[in-house]
Amino acid sequence: MYLYYEIFEEIVGVNYLALVTLQLGNHPPLPHPLNTHPPRQHHNILQPNDTRTQQQPPIIITIATATTTKPNPLHPPTLWPRYRKNLMLTLSCFATFLTAYVAGSYSPPRALLEASLSPSSSSLVILTGITTFCLGFGLAPMLLAPFSELNGRYTVFVAAGAVYVVFQAVCGLVTTVAGMLVARFLVGAGASVFATMVGGVIADMWEREERNTPMALFSGAVLAGTGAGPLVASVMVERLGGGGGGEIEMGLGAAWRRPISSSSDCVDGGVPDEKKLHTVTRASHLKRIRWKVKEDEARSSLKHTIYLSLYHPFHLLFTEPVVFFFSLWAAFAWGVLYLTFGSIPLVFRRQYGFTIEQSGYVFSAMIVGAILATGIGIWQDKILNHPRWRLVAPAKVSPSSSGPPYDDSKGDKIWALVRTRFPAESPEARLYFTCFTSALLPVGLFIFGLTARPDIHWIVPTLGVMLATMGITSVYLAVFNYLADTYHKHASSALAAQSLCRNILGGVFPLVTALTFESLGEAGAGALLGGIAAVLTAVPWVLVFWGEDIRRRSPIARELGKT
Repeated sequence: MYLYYEIFEEIVGVNYLALVTLQLGNHPPLPHPLNTHPPRQHHNILQPNDTRTQQQPPIIITIATATTTKPNPLHPPTLWPRYRKNLMLTLSCFATFLTAYVAGSYSPPRALLEASLSPSSSSLVILTGITTFCLGFGLAPMLLAPFSELNGRYTVFVAAGAVYVVFQAVCGLVTTVAGMLVARFLVGAGASVFATMVGGVIADMWEREERNTPMALFSGAVLAGTGAGPLVASVMVERLGGGGGGEIEMGLGAAWRRPISSSSDCVDGGVPDEKKLHTVTRASHLKRIRWKVKEDEARSSLKHTIYLSLYHPFHLLFTEPVVFFFSLWAAFAWGVLYLTFGSIPLVFRRQYGFTIEQSGYVFSAMIVGAILATGIGIWQDKILNHPRWRLVAPAKVSPSSSGPPYDDSKGDKIWALVRTRFPAESPEARLYFTCFTSALLPVGLFIFGLTARPDIHWIVPTLGVMLATMGITSVYLAVFNYLADTYHKHASSALAAQSLCRNILGGVFPLVTALTFESLGEAGAGALLGGIAAVLTAVPWVLVFWGEDIRRRSPIARELGKT
């Protein structure tokens, strides 16, 4: 007995007509999907009268397609047309910008929160809301990653976006300190998805050689959003300060609730997931079919997956020197970023008599710095892909090399030296320019601390803030790119480890900002922070010169065949 079932499917303009014939009862596993790349023809997998039907039931699949110029959704995301990738990137960066905005918008109204929340608390207790936000931001990805691996990113994006929107609104309604701290934790947990999984979405859509530009735009959106939060919040506090802290927090969240909800839905609808097929059957009833692959059958239980997602990042953190020092470097840079939430208003009020609103305008330097650093990140990738840099040097030529042979006929010894000592194909190529751009972080900190004096114009320390932000952006971009290129299938765990470290220091630094600057003064605090940043700037230099030897000693790097 045979079952004949006609499926008419129409997705983004591609029409499919499939006639599937299969014998009821025991039947072998479904074959691999047919190649949907043009030219498309009729495929007859098994004829009903084939002699093999005596051993197994026949399966007949006939596919007829209409010629169209629209993209095939069954293609891998790397083959999507440029406009579709750019649309997904725009929506992803927009959602990331809005979630980063929330991180800094909490600090300016802390005086109003002290007066409106019960029991009456000090400024330090109120600032703990930044700490709980960072804890949620750092811990949530470790728990959510297994769910995204089992069910795809769609469900996680939708759920996290809903949590983010709902509890940002709750922040404007709670009347107790405890309620505010819990709400901020959940806001951070929801926001974390748009800073961690968006990186995975970008990695799915672009190959390694093309990934730097979208990652630079993503990193710039994070830093620009972090600067926009205290800028907008400071203006609102100054001009709407007559209301209670809860009303201010409600206003800060209300401005973004609808945009983040809309962008979440848009991004979720376009999240690339190669394991899912979408069909419209019969009367246009939309169904989601998850294609079962070998990895699904081999995957462990959810409990074991969660255990690995919690254990593996810490294992990499304490056994891989690259992960440890990159996490330390990124964590300090992130701590400095969150330290500005309190240091900028404090320093400019003490030295220049700025109001809250005037201090808020200084945060625009962070937005400018993020934009400039994004442009530099895109430009450096173009330089790295220079044709004369990409030529294969004699020492690197191998029988399997796909690059063009080295041409020394031009006699350009400088390019020959660059290709030999600094190959563009190595993972350390991500760090060549970072060695210089990351130095902007300690330079900016020194300028900010040593020039914040009444006899020096306020624009000078503001420029220091801009330069420090450019350095932080370059560190953020380098960490994401280098760990992803070096650890491949372990990249998620490596990035989760640095994310946790980054958010722990990000949550601690705001609590010690006032104590540091009041005890050491602007010059002492700037010198201390700048000195630590200068020492950590050695991390990319060490990897550029000795990265291959370090990776050779790594068991995970040897497993991945990177050395």
